[in-house]
Amino acid sequence: MSRRYDCADAEQRAAGLSEAVSAVRRGELVVLPTDTVYGIGADAFTPSAVTALLEAKGRGRDMPVPVLVGTVRAANALVENLGPYGQDLVDSFWPGPLTIICRANRSLSWDLGDAKGTVALRMPLHAVALDLLKETGPMAVSSANRSGAPAATTAADAEKQLGDSVSVYLDAGPSGDDVPSTILDLTTAVPRLLRQGAIPVGKLRGVIGYVATDADPGSDD
Repeated sequence: MSRRYDCADAEQRAAGLSEAVSAVRRGELVVLPTDTVYGIGADAFTPSAVTALLEAKGRGRDMPVPVLVGTVRAANALVENLGPYGQDLVDSFWPGPLTIICRANRSLSWDLGDAKGTVALRMPLHAVALDLLKETGPMAVSSANRSGAPAATTAADAEKQLGDSVSVYLDAGPSGDDVPSTILDLTTAVPRLLRQGAIPVGKLRGVIGYVATDADPGSDD
């Protein structure tokens, strides 16, 4: 049976974080707040937990699960390198709503789906999420909704969609923003925008120069 904790209450927040950490270590699923929408998360290094996450969402392996981290050091351990642009982007936009795709460290034993040797990384700007991630280590996290349904902006929204497939719901009130993170692919010679999101392309270009998009070459949309 699922348990929901009100993180506005100090005692429930502490109890909820403790229970969420235990659940993740047992290979179970948790719902956590982020600076964008609520996420459904699992231990990134437990393949059965990642499979359960995909099943809870009704999503296939062709859409691999991103990974959230609580520190930049944790992110560096997961990738071959951040490339020529990654560190500047991390310094400018993390923690925050920027997801970067890098080549995964080939020594890692994990299965996030059909990621083709890459990993999508983000450090969220949310105290509850960061406290959880610093205890659990990297987590595979996707938006807390059934595939094709609207993203959950409250824990109650997530619970309506995901029910008892999730062990622990950390309720931190309405999400700060219903716009998803911006996704930038750093595995090619020129950084490429894969999803427009909370950070405009113009801000990315202000840090690293040219960013390839599917829009007109001069457009910042």
